[in-house]
Amino acid sequence: MAVKVCVIQDNPIFFNKEKTIDKIEELTSKYAREGCELIVFPESFIPGYPRGFDFGATIGRRTKEGRALYAEYYKNSINLQSNDLRRLEELAASQNIYMVIGITENQDTNGSLYCSMVYISPTNGLLGVHRKIKPTGTERLIWAEAGAESMVTFSTRIGKLGGLICWENYMPLARMAMYQKGVEIYIAPTADSREQWTATMKHIALEGRCFVLGCNQYYTKSMYPQKYKSLVENEQENICPGGSIIVSPLGEVIAGPLFGKSGALIATLDIDEIYQSKLDFDVIGHYARNDMFTFKTAGQPEIKKETNTGEYQ
Repeated sequence: MAVKVCVIQDNPIFFNKEKTIDKIEELTSKYAREGCELIVFPESFIPGYPRGFDFGATIGRRTKEGRALYAEYYKNSINLQSNDLRRLEELAASQNIYMVIGITENQDTNGSLYCSMVYISPTNGLLGVHRKIKPTGTERLIWAEAGAESMVTFSTRIGKLGGLICWENYMPLARMAMYQKGVEIYIAPTADSREQWTATMKHIALEGRCFVLGCNQYYTKSMYPQKYKSLVENEQENICPGGSIIVSPLGEVIAGPLFGKSGALIATLDIDEIYQSKLDFDVIGHYARNDMFTFKTAGQPEIKKETNTGEYQ
């Protein structure tokens, strides 16, 4: 089975949810016309990854201005019970394309924010959501942690989809939780634009014997709206140079890494390559030692299987 995929490396309309969704509609329509069946957007693309912001917080002190900035961030984040989600579902349906989008998510049940990626099907709408289980560094100030219920995978007509966000990919047991579900297309939205990230994506592809789609924003300091520029005045101009990449199950780079500009990586994946790659290594099969090692993710949901009737089985 061949699947044509697209990884978007671009900038959001920062902290403007509505205009960023407008841009997503434009980009999705463009690449759907080119025959893409899956399109991936970076970490916190809606409403933007707040690189360089401190939200007025130091140990033992928070400022009024920082709290106001958090409230603005909250208001521009996505609620999955809102019309924002319906708009994205309608986009996937109208373009007949699967979408995985990095968002900052707010919920009706609390005032916390989550770094999430949503999986959207052209026939079934929202398949589910993965919320970051361990925000990195001072991300913990603005993003709450999710639990094992967020370690989701989906069996779809284009393959088994799953993945982790940014430095979750450095958590060996989190990766293993994905591999145990037989992930075929491993999706890794990130804000890490270091050259070393390329090695991480290649390692995961080799370890999991899966296709890996690494997706990052391209963002410069000049792209921040004027009202935020004072918050990042000490940052370098090329604040996030990208590094998006697509890797094969044998660790070979198919497209990218893309640095220093906006763009899209497009590749046609031959899913049969996954099974070819497992001749000599299968981390959950013949290369496992279940007599010596045991591993279970408590509370992880079973893989969801998509049907053509708009239901799961």
